[in-house]
Amino acid sequence: MPLATLIHRASLPAPQVSEAQALQWLHEHYGLSGTLRALGSQQDLNYRLDSARGRFVLKICRGDYALVELQAQHAGLKYLAEHSSIRVPGVITANNGEDLLSLQADGAAVHVRLLEYIDGQPLTDFNHLGHEVVAGFGRLCGEMDLALAAFDHPGLERTLQWDARHANALIQHLLPVITDASQRASISAAAEQAERRLQPLLDTLPVQAIHMDITDDNVVWQRDAQRHWQLQGVIDFGDLVRTWRITDLSVTCAALLHHADGDPFVILPAVKAYHAANPLQYEELQALWPLIVARAAVLVLSGEQQVSIDPGNIYSRDNLSHEWEIFRVATSVPLALMEAAILDAVGYALPAIDSDGFAPLLPSLVGREFALIDLGVLSPHFEAGNWEQAGIDQRLLAEAAAAHGLAASRYGQYRLSRTRADSAEEPDTFALHVELHVPHRTAVAAPFAGVLQSAGDGAVQLNGAQLNVRLWGVTTHLPSGTALDKGQALGEISGPLRVQLCRGEHLDAPLFCIPSRAPAWQALCPSPAALLGLACDAEPELDGKTVLERRAASFARTQKHYYVDPPRIERGWRNHLIDMQGRSYLDMLNNVAVLGHGHPRMAAVAARQWSLLNTNSRFNYAAVAEFSERLLKLAPAGMDRVFLVNSGSEANDLAIRLAWAYSGGRDIISVLEAYHGWTVGADAVSTSIADNPKALESRPDWVHPVTAPNTYRGEFRGPDSAPDYVRSVEHHLHKLAEHKRQLAGFICEPVYGNAGGISLPPGYLQQVYALVRAQGGVCIADEVQVGYGRMGKFFWGFEDQGVVPDIITMAKGMGNGQPLGAVITRREIAEALEAEGYFFSSAGGSPVSCQIGMAVLDVMEEEKLWENAQAVGGHFKARLEALIDKHPLVGAVHGSGFYLGLELVRNRETLEPATAETALLCDRLRELGIFMQPTGDDLNILKIKPPMVTSRQSVDFFVDMLDRVLTEGL
Repeated sequence: MPLATLIHRASLPAPQVSEAQALQWLHEHYGLSGTLRALGSQQDLNYRLDSARGRFVLKICRGDYALVELQAQHAGLKYLAEHSSIRVPGVITANNGEDLLSLQADGAAVHVRLLEYIDGQPLTDFNHLGHEVVAGFGRLCGEMDLALAAFDHPGLERTLQWDARHANALIQHLLPVITDASQRASISAAAEQAERRLQPLLDTLPVQAIHMDITDDNVVWQRDAQRHWQLQGVIDFGDLVRTWRITDLSVTCAALLHHADGDPFVILPAVKAYHAANPLQYEELQALWPLIVARAAVLVLSGEQQVSIDPGNIYSRDNLSHEWEIFRVATSVPLALMEAAILDAVGYALPAIDSDGFAPLLPSLVGREFALIDLGVLSPHFEAGNWEQAGIDQRLLAEAAAAHGLAASRYGQYRLSRTRADSAEEPDTFALHVELHVPHRTAVAAPFAGVLQSAGDGAVQLNGAQLNVRLWGVTTHLPSGTALDKGQALGEISGPLRVQLCRGEHLDAPLFCIPSRAPAWQALCPSPAALLGLACDAEPELDGKTVLERRAASFARTQKHYYVDPPRIERGWRNHLIDMQGRSYLDMLNNVAVLGHGHPRMAAVAARQWSLLNTNSRFNYAAVAEFSERLLKLAPAGMDRVFLVNSGSEANDLAIRLAWAYSGGRDIISVLEAYHGWTVGADAVSTSIADNPKALESRPDWVHPVTAPNTYRGEFRGPDSAPDYVRSVEHHLHKLAEHKRQLAGFICEPVYGNAGGISLPPGYLQQVYALVRAQGGVCIADEVQVGYGRMGKFFWGFEDQGVVPDIITMAKGMGNGQPLGAVITRREIAEALEAEGYFFSSAGGSPVSCQIGMAVLDVMEEEKLWENAQAVGGHFKARLEALIDKHPLVGAVHGSGFYLGLELVRNRETLEPATAETALLCDRLRELGIFMQPTGDDLNILKIKPPMVTSRQSVDFFVDMLDRVLTEGL
């Protein structure tokens, strides 16, 4: 390789051509005029031309570039246009019939070309790219290489600084450009390590024509109606060259690393997608990460070099921060880990390890029985959050050893004790070791021949031919460097023994890793079960995908689930839900679990009552009377009768029946955009098209929906809009009177829950209740979602309107998840139903439900949850409201306490709902450890209704992550 040529090419600044000169050339040679906009490039000069004939790209490069190289690029564009579906720019012919002009600019030779412009947007400035986009880059790269496999041209045999074949030479030459000694040493060490790994692979790597610049700069995208990115085309074929095929993917993956938020595993969807489109050889997969590391080093060095010789090149200067980030991420993990991860992503594995013939590590304990302690997510040892106690795992193991003599943890188990609440990062829960509690001074022997050395952190390490074993809690009197035969005495136990197997002497493996890296780390740190003679591997758990498939095969699909690919949730604690890999998700959805998940009082009360009796309310027991009395104390004066049911739907259905029985009428007035439940009656008065797309066309003739009193986006807006909305009620009442139909009642949430907790206009319910009662109807307050103290500043939603309903319905948090609902009303209304027969709910009012209902009220009082809803809820709303000034997408914040709604709009004047953005936001929040879902007829509102134990810390985490995602862009 001609190093002088390479060095010369790597040291060229971009040509200097003014806009005036460029416009003159365009007019003279292409007959075009218009306005120019400079486009970034490191060593070329590019302008976008907006003309009457459309948009074009004027590309100007130095005359040092051989014409045959530029001709190769044009030939490649033509070839792709004819042989692939990938959209690429066409080359525009000049007036003289040529597609390439050689001109002079201030005495310097330049080459000039004009290409078609592909509309779209590069993704360089986006901090976060979703998995689909990352996979899209990989798929495109694979398809491009597949299309170019048969393309050839003399101009492809070129000396190019970006060609991975020259990376090591270029790095060595450019290293002096880095003045910081530590940075220079880091780059040098990374490059040397990559070169060592690549050397034995080079002769096996396929060679062909590749684009070598399929990056976030050179692929353009556009969003569709759902705000998903759609590929538009590929630009900039300036690096077209014949070299190792895998180089193309390495360039693409390296570019993705500055969108990785520090996680190099972000490239795996791209690798998988490339391999699916264009299968890679095993050796190419092994070479991929070393090539990415080398590319990262070249990017940093070339960027620093370019800025030093061309300080006015803003493009190069701005790119430096991206290039240093790429290098930081590329060197943040061992090469071996990324090789294992890449192989695993496409279904390959590292070569198998021969574990036959290990000598026992603990020879005196062979055949002895160990107590294997479950430290996983579902472990019966964990309850009431005790896993948060420091050292809980070791204490459980020590207690088991004291009772049974020998105890051990399980390799490959996701440890619940390592979960982290209110964290956007995956917790390192996966155990890559086994911990054993055995008698002190138990002899330890070498399981295979190797060399003993100190590993730091109090560990000793035996390095064998295939593996090393790292041991903590072992005392040895042998000096470091001692060679041991298999079975030879190594030392003795001096404390809890931790055992970890690893491939490679210098691999610094953690004891725990995050779940997404577990398959790769498992390949590098296999189970030590064979050398322990102990079946200590954790049983594999069903993953979320498998459970979802089983659900779909038996559970009627109209019963929807959150998210397309939901994690498997089997445990909860307070205001967090925990998946089977030990990740805690902040629960911003669960207004059912008002006390939070896993509350010990609920478990104790339920267990106690189940051990005594559970039956139905037709039997005589104290709990049903006690609970009914407690509920009446919470109700307004004059309400003196309680019905106990098992759900909010049943409560609202019963309320409608009571209205029918008491009034003698059948007609019910409900409110548009409302949701009241799933039973026939409750569904009949529900009008939310988000819950039922056919809601407006399928109402029975006894239901009369009135205009939704939405003060933010309704027909009438603002706090003085009550009279305008009341007119809709008056209209329907007038029609009923005209037809001599008796009104039965009016049902409405006193705070507009389905729209995110919007307060009704002041005075609305006062006026409507008066009109309804004047025509003999009853007023039903649906408090299922907004009542029971959740709103913070009042216990019942109707208090916000200064009214007292005739019937109150409630459920949700009443039982903290136990099926429990209630209807409270006056005696005369309750007894009107007796003329139609008695009412009975099989589970409503059972002893277990009543005891749990009373315990919920006790805990709410003892733990001051109503006060928490006021204080923390007030802080919550203030923080959300601060986002309005920062993010145009945030239109309004509704509600109070722990029932809040964040409404997202594309335009604050038209209030165009940001439906697609809201869906993307919820998906991104889930990636960051938060469960959140949209609501409202336009599904553009975050309905925020967490357990009432939610803390200020959790609130701040939620708002910080919301701010982060909105800043990233949707």
